[in-house]
Amino acid sequence: MQLFSEGAEAKIYSHQILGKKLLFKVREPKSYRIQNLDQKIRKSRTKREAKIMVKATAAGIMVPKLVAVSKFTICMEMINGKLMKDAKITARTLSKSGSLLAKLHNINIVHGDFTPANIMLCGNDVFAIDFGLSEVTISLEEKAMDLLLMKRAISSAQFSKFLSGYASEAKARLTLLKLKEIEKRGRYKIRTLTTS
Repeated sequence: MQLFSEGAEAKIYSHQILGKKLLFKVREPKSYRIQNLDQKIRKSRTKREAKIMVKATAAGIMVPKLVAVSKFTICMEMINGKLMKDAKITARTLSKSGSLLAKLHNINIVHGDFTPANIMLCGNDVFAIDFGLSEVTISLEEKAMDLLLMKRAISSAQFSKFLSGYASEAKARLTLLKLKEIEKRGRYKIRTLTTS
């Protein structure tokens, strides 16, 4: 197996089996955690991520297909494409990415790190990748935070096109209202102390 990429939580290895390219996401031990706790955390996160990928695939959402899962490792299909952050971003790509996130939200999957670094472009298809921070929740707040992350990662003109794709999905309205509420919360004026 060959090291493909490395993140804060896991290492990704690539390997070819029977002519098929696969990726192996391995959650390796963290020496700063107590061993039993570390194993419990890595096992539960691996299981949760695998379940979310299966749920998304079953709903027809473009994510890498799960091939196998073990205690600390997820084996998935390798998507041959380019990360959105490294590609020319078009209005069509932005709209499709927005629609993709809305579809995840419609089945109560919050990605947790939905940015151009976790969107894969493959021909005309747009895939969501890396569900390491994902969870299943009905929380509008968490869904709106996915939108806010993307808003901070791209220009306002690009986000407008992204939102048009997101808003095209039936259940998007309440999340968009929650996003506005969160943004208002963040605009408090800083008070300065004055001395007389």
